[in-house]
Amino acid sequence: MAAATARLEASEPALNAFITACLDRAEEEGRAAERAVVAGAPLGPLHGVPFSAKDLLNTAGVRTTFGSFAFEGNVPAADCVAVARLRMAGAILIGKTTTPEFGHKPLTEAPLFGRTANPWDPGRTCGGSSGGGAASVAASVTPFGLGTDGGGSTRIPAAACGVVGMKQTLGVVPHDQTPDAFGLLAYIGPLARTVADAGLVLEVISGPHPSDPNSLGRTVSGLTEAAAAGRSLRGLRLGYLPLLGNEVIERETRVLVDAAVHKMADAGAEIEPLEEALPPTYAIWGPLTFSIWAQRFGPHEQALGERMSESLRRWMAEGRRVGALDVQAAMEGRTRLFRHVQGWFERFDFLLTPTLACPAVAIDHAPAGELVIEGVKTPSLREGWYPYTHPFNLTGHPALTVPAGWTSPAPERPALPVGLQIVGPYFSDADVVAIGRAYERLAPWRERYRAIDLAHR
Repeated sequence: MAAATARLEASEPALNAFITACLDRAEEEGRAAERAVVAGAPLGPLHGVPFSAKDLLNTAGVRTTFGSFAFEGNVPAADCVAVARLRMAGAILIGKTTTPEFGHKPLTEAPLFGRTANPWDPGRTCGGSSGGGAASVAASVTPFGLGTDGGGSTRIPAAACGVVGMKQTLGVVPHDQTPDAFGLLAYIGPLARTVADAGLVLEVISGPHPSDPNSLGRTVSGLTEAAAAGRSLRGLRLGYLPLLGNEVIERETRVLVDAAVHKMADAGAEIEPLEEALPPTYAIWGPLTFSIWAQRFGPHEQALGERMSESLRRWMAEGRRVGALDVQAAMEGRTRLFRHVQGWFERFDFLLTPTLACPAVAIDHAPAGELVIEGVKTPSLREGWYPYTHPFNLTGHPALTVPAGWTSPAPERPALPVGLQIVGPYFSDADVVAIGRAYERLAPWRERYRAIDLAHR
């Protein structure tokens, strides 16, 4: 705990990854955990391990702001289910990590706290919306963090910061804070430096809970063992989608992801590239998400005015223009998308994609601005940078991102991480993490974190 505290304090000036730190409480809990070890008391699987939680997740007695001035002084009375399960397993909360206001964009910045930097390059974004968690895990503040993922918000920053991020099958981890459980797009999941750590955390927080109808009856076991042991790739049928609704991917990103896929083929997997296009997923995700934001955050916009993020206000305005028929059409589109992806799993055991179409973008990139990749203008970050993530929020399939490699350093940028996404059928979460572990053995990345030096920032 002392080491985590020292690393948080040393890295925070460079990263700005925490909104609230609860170091005194964490130290007290660490001392209590040490006494339990000395006394020979029964220990949980995460006994004494420090962790962070995204500031969208309720934490008893620790400020939870949602990245918004509307909740600047909010202190919940109870933990959300996932945090409570981690603490029951012995883990110790060290602080709340940064998020854009209400987690609304893939860049971690908000009026309440400013911007969070990428630990590999301070001029680059850490991604979002679980950006503070990904940046702090990459910088070795804690072994793991807890994030949320409504369109890629765990996997985007994990790929941008070179760590592991998991979005599990719909309902495997209960989400007791969402007011729209029956239209759920958001997931709570782990950020970690290794697949084994991610699998252990996911097993601890998974399992049914009466607050979430999607979780009832949904128990996935064997995650810890699968994530630690891995599995053979021999004979697995893997569909590879280098593009997924987008038209362009950065050249070096494609080279690195192709190389990762080839390593899996060399280990015995049967790889088949897929050129098949998906239905336009942004046209499904946008009306559902923006109308939810408009309804949920409208009262806070009235109270805050320009103290609320401009990008959130703009997308809320877009949500108000969405009619009931538009929402119903998007719901039907979500069903068609699910069935389309299900069709792929009749042909393949698992799917492989890049996680992002290029490495981390500039830290000051406009959230709604166009993105230029290989000289080609894309309409927005959502459509150009991470078209690979939000389709699986809509369908509910499990998706894991692992580092596929690092770009070559150049005068205009240092080496930056690139992510490989592994997607599986419903309830194949243990197999997905086992494949991630198998790839981790083929191309280990743990030593890369030693290259992060924040002292000169």
